[in-house]
Amino acid sequence: MAQGSGSATAVLVLVLLCVLLHGDFAESKVYTVGDRAGWALSSGGWPRGKRFRAGDVLLFRYGRGAHNVVAVSAAAYKSCSAARGGRTYNSGSDRVTLSRGTNYFICSVPGHCQAGMKMAVTAA
Repeated sequence: MAQGSGSATAVLVLVLLCVLLHGDFAESKVYTVGDRAGWALSSGGWPRGKRFRAGDVLLFRYGRGAHNVVAVSAAAYKSCSAARGGRTYNSGSDRVTLSRGTNYFICSVPGHCQAGMKMAVTAA
């Protein structure tokens, strides 16, 4: 009888764990960077006042070929330099899932990052 009770408890714990994990994913949101303007030279301040969570998705919309999105380190963000082999998105409709902490993005088209086309997004 005690062994059957342990199995039932294990199943209950597993079910609760699944529900909790599903709840976290259900709460993630999709944000369009820059709202209607999209990912543009003026997008740097767009995250201000917003609360992001790990697992939220940023949708970068821009004219394909006009811009790109590069996920970079803090140092690369500050210097506006994309490391070789870094993750570059260039579809014009890119979805990036946020990690916990600060996520840094730049446009590596010459002159764009230096003109302000970079963004730091902190996710709790």
